[in-house]
Amino acid sequence: MLQITIRAPANGSLHRRPRVNPSLELSQFDYELPQELIAQSPATHRVDSRLLHLDRGGALHDRQFVDLPSLLKPQDLLVFNNTRVIKARLLGKKETGGRIEVLVERITGLNTVLAHIRSSKSPRAGTSLVLADAFSATVLGRQGELFELVFPEPVLDLLDRHGATPLPPYIEHAAGQEDEERYQTVYAREPGAVAAPTAGLHFDEAMLSRLAEQGVGQAFVTLHVGAGTFQPVRVQRLEDHIMHAELYSVPADTVARIKATREAGGRVIAVGTTSVRALESAAQQPAGDGPIAGDTRLFITPGYTFAWVDALITNFHLPQSTLLMLVSALAGMDPIRRAYAHAVQSRYRFFSYGDAMFIESP
Repeated sequence: MLQITIRAPANGSLHRRPRVNPSLELSQFDYELPQELIAQSPATHRVDSRLLHLDRGGALHDRQFVDLPSLLKPQDLLVFNNTRVIKARLLGKKETGGRIEVLVERITGLNTVLAHIRSSKSPRAGTSLVLADAFSATVLGRQGELFELVFPEPVLDLLDRHGATPLPPYIEHAAGQEDEERYQTVYAREPGAVAAPTAGLHFDEAMLSRLAEQGVGQAFVTLHVGAGTFQPVRVQRLEDHIMHAELYSVPADTVARIKATREAGGRVIAVGTTSVRALESAAQQPAGDGPIAGDTRLFITPGYTFAWVDALITNFHLPQSTLLMLVSALAGMDPIRRAYAHAVQSRYRFFSYGDAMFIESP
């Protein structure tokens, strides 16, 4: 299994993260999860998942995902992340014959990428890598823990033909045909992610149409989810953690719809923590009509004041993860602890292919 360590690319502007409360420690975001509750495959149908509803008063309600429309109002706005997962994993070998594993982290140009490379010895600049027994890529150099590679043809074309879907490290099977369809949202449009925005996996076309007919607004952002989403926090004091960087974009239309929703008294409901990161990163930029785009390493922890997001649809997250910290910031640490304890006791399915939560901020 490829071990992931992320450092920010050397170029690109990164948002300053809000100051982290120095009293917050990693151990405060831990919980016991039985291995058998980690979902290894998706539900038969996208909307078949369970939904744990944490309401504004902190009460918990066991529901089904098909109940979601009854929890939303016509003035509400759902914001989805329309990134598309690319077939970013490639197996290959060096010219010397040593085996390697490449995971594309970011497409930087028509023929260039930043990638993780797993090998017995790190390849040097100028090294040729034979990938998928189909083509050769050349190492141009390094940017932190990432390697810059140049491909002989357009990156997306080669990945589509020869790459594999990069499933999360806690899913034990190799990616198959079902994963190529189900580890992708039905509204995925912009290729560039190496991990799915998994809260969106619960929506099918019928659900989207039902919500539209109900008068619930729908808008989109793009945040290309990186492998850093699975990166463990390795420091005890959260203020010492360096957040990974991800590329995002919030269109002008989405900015306008958010402003109109809030003026009308509706709620902005992010579908997934990646949508939260995109929206809250954009909200930190100077006021304007958009579009807003760039790199973000926004680290949201308890004590953070949300500017645009009022509620969240999300999956259950790993112990001690930055995503668990984000949902704790929105709902409160104690309510999230209670929710996760209840989810474990009630045998909810966890992580990417698991069940969902609907969290309303207090």
